[in-house]
Amino acid sequence: MIRLHKISLTQYKNYSFSSFEFKERVTGICGLNGRGKTNLLDAIYYCCFTKSYFSRNDLHNVQFDREGFRLESHFELGGKQHNLTCINRGQGKKELLMNGVAYEKFSQHIGKFPVVMVAPDDIDLIRGNSEERRSFMDTVLCQMDGDYLQHLIVYNKVLLQRNSLLKQFAELGKTDIQLLEVIDGQLVIPGNQIYTKRKLFTEKFIPLVQKIYGQIAGNEEIINLQYLSGLNENEMAVLLKLTREKDLILQRTGAGIHRDEIEFQLNDQPFKTTASQGQRKSLLFALKLAEFEILKENKGYAPLLMLDDVFEKLDDGRMQQLLQCVCKENDGQVFITDTHRERLEETFGSLGVGYGVVELDN
Repeated sequence: MIRLHKISLTQYKNYSFSSFEFKERVTGICGLNGRGKTNLLDAIYYCCFTKSYFSRNDLHNVQFDREGFRLESHFELGGKQHNLTCINRGQGKKELLMNGVAYEKFSQHIGKFPVVMVAPDDIDLIRGNSEERRSFMDTVLCQMDGDYLQHLIVYNKVLLQRNSLLKQFAELGKTDIQLLEVIDGQLVIPGNQIYTKRKLFTEKFIPLVQKIYGQIAGNEEIINLQYLSGLNENEMAVLLKLTREKDLILQRTGAGIHRDEIEFQLNDQPFKTTASQGQRKSLLFALKLAEFEILKENKGYAPLLMLDDVFEKLDDGRMQQLLQCVCKENDGQVFITDTHRERLEETFGSLGVGYGVVELDN
């Protein structure tokens, strides 16, 4: 079992310094827009994943006109207490300490405190480009499998080197095939490992999404998901040889696991173009709840779950089904933001669960 008991934020986004305690398993975070509800969730996510859910650049997480930030959180995992400190000193200087001991690599921390976030912009997972869905797969798998994360780090590093080499060949007007084959060999091993793990993951994940979608939608809609990859047809080494001539012309690597995709269909039609707004929301929550269930099974305990502004995005029926599942039927810690305290209290009361409310208006 994992619990976050306390978090302190210093110079993180709109917080100069604030400290919050969470005494109940279910916590509502309420306040007017702009008071920092989402930023508080993001700080919790940062402590779990060593980066912001919303900002790729840490500079965007620093309070305006400041040079760095500090996050300190107190977790309980398996009955043991853990004090995590994240320090950003500005200019790319960043530290992560567990119980006062610094991590050598931030990747060592990912997966220790598993977390699932649901935010309004996550609808891009449905309607956005393939990068959104690859990132989603990676987020789940990295929290489950440390080897997957290391393979991904190596693959992305070598991919950058290969693309740089292709551009260099074009600039010099000279191609060194021997050197390119060496780089290709370095790309093949992590690429094959990532593909194998994604394939196994989607074989389990896709039926779970279909089941949960049916429960949320409550009708006879047929939802299909398919994992698309060039490696479904050819091994990585063969794929790179087949696309080499085109890669040299375009000066980038056009095939590999960095092009993988999850395709959604509704009643055998493309989901993007045929689904209603309600159907898109239902699929999004099915994906997130499937992520939650798979992490729970893998870890042996429920991950932290954070729901940002979901009351405004779901109708009452879907909302009740969602909260029944995550608050009542699971024992994991849940954080939910809303602009209305009364709505939070009424909802938690109707579920019959113990809860606490953090008020940010004061």
